Amino acid sequence: MFPNPVIAESARRTVQHTAIGAIRPIAHKTAAAAAVALLLALVPLFGSAFYTELATRVMILAIFTISLDLLVGYTGLVSFGHAAFFGIGAYAYALMAPRQEAANLWLALPMAMLLAGAAALVVGAFVLRTRGVYFIMVTLAFAQMFYFVFHDTDFGGGSDGITVNFRPQATVAGWKPFDPGNSVQLFYFVLILLAAVLAFLRRVLDSPLGRALQGIKVNELRMRSLGFPVFRYKLASFTISGTLAGFAGCLYAVQSGFANPELLSWQQSGNVLLMVILGGAGTLYGAVAGAFAFSLLQELYSALTTHWQLPLGLTIIALVLFLPGGLGRFVGRFIAQSIPERADDE
Repeated sequence: MFPNPVIAESARRTVQHTAIGAIRPIAHKTAAAAAVALLLALVPLFGSAFYTELATRVMILAIFTISLDLLVGYTGLVSFGHAAFFGIGAYAYALMAPRQEAANLWLALPMAMLLAGAAALVVGAFVLRTRGVYFIMVTLAFAQMFYFVFHDTDFGGGSDGITVNFRPQATVAGWKPFDPGNSVQLFYFVLILLAAVLAFLRRVLDSPLGRALQGIKVNELRMRSLGFPVFRYKLASFTISGTLAGFAGCLYAVQSGFANPELLSWQQSGNVLLMVILGGAGTLYGAVAGAFAFSLLQELYSALTTHWQLPLGLTIIALVLFLPGGLGRFVGRFIAQSIPERADDE
């Protein structure tokens, strides 16, 4: 028996319209991200060397912010000691760099990630046994422990830290794909890495692991009652997050040429948490927007007054009050409303 042609056509159009409606927001976000990446790629072409260096540093901080957003926005773990892994990555590069010659970038990056990830695994095994404000305080305590290890010992260079005399080399079997000592080439390298980190975390969040983490954030007790190994999932998230923070820390030391204890301080942990809040927790692109907004506001106000912390604080309070979902969700709503929906799919 053949179905009624009118009903069949109506069903076909309904399914098609629903599919298009689901795909459309993703396409809009992808197009917006591509447009932003294109604008960033133009910075070295039209901006001075200062703006190229600034944009590179902000993109490194964006990777750092994204790593924390995995914990805060997708796992529901508010850490106030995330800078510890950022600093460990920076110190890993500074300590392994020879004093009289350039280090190898392709050895430094994996080593920094390995050490930061190992530290995150060990710390996570302890701190994840606590919850709520206790988790926040214990992560802060561990971060301060790492801070004083580097601050009060000759191993970390004391309060002055360690200076790296040479930018690393990126040679692979005699082939040099780019020069990290060239600020423009380093800019494009970091831009590619930022895109790679975003793509990697998007795949993680779309995987069963990512779905489980988001379920744990919504209702941890229910996930545990369903048989999910909640502690292991949270430990995996904490380790991945710490590894990416160490990755960003290594890049920061590569660009700046030094590592000091302030990279592990509670102020640095507070700053990156503010970046997550500004961008909107639980939005990867929002974390990038938060890093850019915080860094650019900091540069702007510090150029206007020596007491730049006051206007920066007032601006952050205003943004949090009037944009509670963060810059990422605000931009997402603006894009969705500015692009009209078609009534029919011709």
